[in-house]
Amino acid sequence: MKIQPVILAGGTGSRLWPLSRELYPKQLLQLTDDTSLLQTTLLRVAELPGVLPPVVVVGEEHRFITLSQIEALEKFDEFTVLLEPEGKNTAPAICGAAHFCRQLGDDVVLLVLPADHIILKNDAFKDAVIEGAGLAAGGGVVTFGIQPTVPETGYGYIEQGEGHSVVSFKEKPDLATATDYLARGNYFWNSGMFAFSLKTVLGEIERYAPEIFFAMESAVKKGSSDGRFFRFDEAAMSQSPSDSIDYALMEKTDNAAVVAADLGWSDIGSWKALWEVQEKDESGNVAMGDVLLEDTRNCLVRSEKKLVATVGLEDTLVVETADAVLVSPLSRSQDVKSIVTTLKKQKREEYSVHATVYRPWGSYTVLEEQPRFQIKRISVTPGAKLSLQKHHHRSEHWVVVSGTARVTNGESVELLYENQSTYIPAGNVHRLENPGVIELELIEVQNGSYLGEDDIVRFDDVYGREDK
Repeated sequence: MKIQPVILAGGTGSRLWPLSRELYPKQLLQLTDDTSLLQTTLLRVAELPGVLPPVVVVGEEHRFITLSQIEALEKFDEFTVLLEPEGKNTAPAICGAAHFCRQLGDDVVLLVLPADHIILKNDAFKDAVIEGAGLAAGGGVVTFGIQPTVPETGYGYIEQGEGHSVVSFKEKPDLATATDYLARGNYFWNSGMFAFSLKTVLGEIERYAPEIFFAMESAVKKGSSDGRFFRFDEAAMSQSPSDSIDYALMEKTDNAAVVAADLGWSDIGSWKALWEVQEKDESGNVAMGDVLLEDTRNCLVRSEKKLVATVGLEDTLVVETADAVLVSPLSRSQDVKSIVTTLKKQKREEYSVHATVYRPWGSYTVLEEQPRFQIKRISVTPGAKLSLQKHHHRSEHWVVVSGTARVTNGESVELLYENQSTYIPAGNVHRLENPGVIELELIEVQNGSYLGEDDIVRFDDVYGREDK
């Protein structure tokens, strides 16, 4: 039996703001160790028997950082990143992945996993997948249920019948109902993980969600390959309804089956959920980064850039990043999403990006921003280059801090080394490249009447980004 992992890596994880942002979402974060949730998921499935090269489904805007994180693992010689031109929930994503993989044969089992979950018991995970794949090979539409440990109101539930049969799917309950589910013993958290053969899932989606089936079939047929990427056709995918796989298929099919397991699982849907799965000190605190705690109990305190000190706090969440600080009762960490909604309505950049912004060629960090000037630190990975471009409203001064820069400035091309600098007048066509074998670090000072990132005209770009 062959297992095809399909990793769903869309979404923003807004309840983990200010660490998670629209352009740097939860699955790309290093929350528990030095690998991101996406990387941890990929490493976990790589240990499964009979596993095929992974397929990762992401939004168009996350394609380069996703690619760089997969390549950084140095684990996969083959993999594919499927690009969604727009988010349409899990049913179109899974259906599109199934259509893309159908050349592998009807008997291949798709193992669908969210990229942003934590699983602490890898051996139990492997056993559950093997059991679920066996049921899927026999025609089952398999979901994985998590053994509940508390009357959780933040998850949907699966009611199990005889054997692996599913009696019903339940919406997120109130506390009394969740307590009753826990006592009954045959109710399990709905993990959002699935297994089914290609033949079964395509047949069932065609039967119960034909609009999704045919729209995504067309999106694959009209899609295009670009190296590691495969891009669903935008016009075709726009015809697909937006729906979850639970509503589109799982609650309708007669072939639903559940594998119940204790995996040490969490979907990390809030800061409190992260606090619950992390190791704590003797006072119940989870401290990450440069943190000093005094008379503090049952708190999660995380520092990204600065020293964070607390005195006399209990049951409190404190998260510091370069451009934002969040303070909240830990019990209300689910309500962080309302802050994100407000930021989005006010069109504040803190909703979508960090002070450090990742690009396919490296990253830049805003160090200082004023009405007519801006200072950035720019990092370019070895062998990478920015687009050939110009700006209408700003000039730029570049000072090399370390590494070697190849600079195109109008008709001139020159190499700059540590402590050397150059000036790019407004309107000059220019390009920055790193021809060396170490990271290129430079300081950029921008001057002008408008300093927005949309003041850019691209003439050539090796990453296929459209001219703004």
